Amino acid sequence: MRILVVEDEVLVAMMLEDLLIEMGHEVVGPAFRIHDALEFARQADLHFAILDVNLAGSQSFPVADILRERHIPFVFATGYGAEGFRDGYRDDVTLHKPYDFGDLERAIAAVLVSHC
Repeated sequence: MRILVVEDEVLVAMMLEDLLIEMGHEVVGPAFRIHDALEFARQADLHFAILDVNLAGSQSFPVADILRERHIPFVFATGYGAEGFRDGYRDDVTLHKPYDFGDLERAIAAVLVSHC
């Protein structure tokens, strides 16, 4: 799958990219800022996305809105939990930082199963 990575921490983005490549996926991005993430969400050929909720002070919910409109599944990643999530996103699958290969694999599978 072509997976968009939206993450403002360079080291986390690199780790995530490595994990996704190890899983056999192609990484799109990463997008480090909301403007870039919005452009990827609108334009890129994507199958899936992983969205850090907080991007340098901006929330990624507008990116998730675009992905939903395009019927592209996604998972959120956050170190804060779902308490601060906007209505309509509180029940979405969330990766809790720090996460590992197994966590990532299970989150992607859970979203894909519910998306079918």
